[in-house]
Amino acid sequence: MGSFRALNGTGSSALLETSCGYLLQELEMIWDEVGEDQFEREKILLEIEQECLEVHRRKVDTANISRARLHQQLAESEAEFTHLLLSLGERSLPGRPEKMTGTLKEQLKLITPALREMQLRREDRVKQFRVVQGQIQKISAEIAGQPVYNDSLSSVVVNENDLSLKKLEEYQNELERLHSEKTDRLRRVENYIGIIQNLAATLGVDSSQIITKVHPSLNELSGLSKNISDGILEKLDSTVNSLEAEKHMRLEKLQQLGKALANLWNLMDTPSEDRQHFFHVTSLASISSAEIFTPGGLTLNIVQQVEAEVNRLDQLKASKMKEFFFKKQTELEEICSRSHMEIPSRSEMENIINQLNSGEIDHADLLTSMDEQISKAEEEASSRKAIMEKVEKWILASNEERWLEDYSRDENRYSVSRGAHKNLKRAERARIMVNKIPALVDLLISKTKSWEEERNKVFLYDEVPLLAMLEEYNMLRKEKEEEKQRQREQKKVQIKVSIEQDGPFGSRPSTSSRRLSDRSVNGGFTNASPLHRKVSLGIQQIGSNNINSPTQGLSFIKGGNKGQRQRIYAQTGYGSHLRDDTVSVVSSFSGPFSP
Repeated sequence: MGSFRALNGTGSSALLETSCGYLLQELEMIWDEVGEDQFEREKILLEIEQECLEVHRRKVDTANISRARLHQQLAESEAEFTHLLLSLGERSLPGRPEKMTGTLKEQLKLITPALREMQLRREDRVKQFRVVQGQIQKISAEIAGQPVYNDSLSSVVVNENDLSLKKLEEYQNELERLHSEKTDRLRRVENYIGIIQNLAATLGVDSSQIITKVHPSLNELSGLSKNISDGILEKLDSTVNSLEAEKHMRLEKLQQLGKALANLWNLMDTPSEDRQHFFHVTSLASISSAEIFTPGGLTLNIVQQVEAEVNRLDQLKASKMKEFFFKKQTELEEICSRSHMEIPSRSEMENIINQLNSGEIDHADLLTSMDEQISKAEEEASSRKAIMEKVEKWILASNEERWLEDYSRDENRYSVSRGAHKNLKRAERARIMVNKIPALVDLLISKTKSWEEERNKVFLYDEVPLLAMLEEYNMLRKEKEEEKQRQREQKKVQIKVSIEQDGPFGSRPSTSSRRLSDRSVNGGFTNASPLHRKVSLGIQQIGSNNINSPTQGLSFIKGGNKGQRQRIYAQTGYGSHLRDDTVSVVSSFSGPFSP
């Protein structure tokens, strides 16, 4: 009311210029005309003044709220702008002043475009992150072998608090590493599949079934993305190892069968045309598993065919093995017979045949053993050759000695008859050979001793110790010479006695020959041991058998049927006591050599 009064008192003309003043003036005119009293007028003006204050107050409050909102918007915009700068990893936005001036609306107007720019950048950066992270998650799922993966970008959670280029570069590097790992895994999978296909082709099996068994996605016909997880790689590696082991096992089996096949072919002299069908098997002997890539080269069918062929040849070999064994046995006996060595007994051979029939002895081992025995026999025969040549000369000379003694007892040897001159020439040659016998026997004894010392075994001649025969022969020859000397002396004495007593009494028959014969036969060998009887029997046959050729002379020491003889040298340590046996043989002989 006071203000309205002031307005009325001070400047009614100013109020008239305004709508409010004009209305008040009009109101006063109405009151004057009505004749309103002053109290009512004051009361109405007071009400008008209060209403005006309320209107102003509401307007001020509204203005304050609007200003506060502008402050808040400005603060939020600046905070969002700062947050966007931090999250995007940028320090500032080009073209935006560091400090803003002017009214709030002006400041808000300046920051709004910059904020919008940063928001657009953020959206674009989020898309980039979402794409990269989505690819990372997808490849990671493929590497992990996840069968189902949601590849929509909306499912990717992006951390909007860190959208810097540095973080994006880290994700991109991770994505690049995963791409490289995926490529490497795909290459390994393809490599495994290729190896499996090659091995399957070599072994003659279906590679697609093997690959599908590992995982259906690995089959090209499935149309699925290949599983490249660690588990699949391990299964592929295990499958390759299994196939390679099977390949190696089949190769080893074929190599063994090939060697057995080659041995059987060589053993039975199989023709080349019969070998041609399995020649590729025998060619695998020197080939390693890594060198075989031929499709169908190691199929189970081939292994079965070769096994069947080896079994067939084994059965055929069993039927022919006796024939080969008897052939080797005959060869061994011929070598022993030619060199007068000990021949394996029939019982031993029959025992080997029985073991051969029962399968206790491997055929190849038996033939190898027979070959070794033949080789040893040939080697021993070769070492005996020089001694055997001297023995043949000794036997021949002994035969000539016996013939010369018979010839010397022939009273008609100087008579003129057919062939007498030939006998005279033979007698001359015989005397030359007989004179060489002592030196020949000594040489034989020396060579035989050297041979026995070198080989630490007894030198047997048809199962009789040659050294004992030679030493006893020397003793018999010496006693024979002494007996001849005694006979000559006794004859001289007898002739002298006969002359002295000749007259009325006549001559007495000589009994020296009968006594000599009885002594040589009975006194010399009756009480001898089996070994001594063998040696003496051989020596007696030297002087008594009618042997007219070197071939006949080589068999004179056998002394009859060899199958009835005892095996006297199976005793342990006989070779070390050879000298004692020889002395025993010589000392046990008491009779002279009987012509």
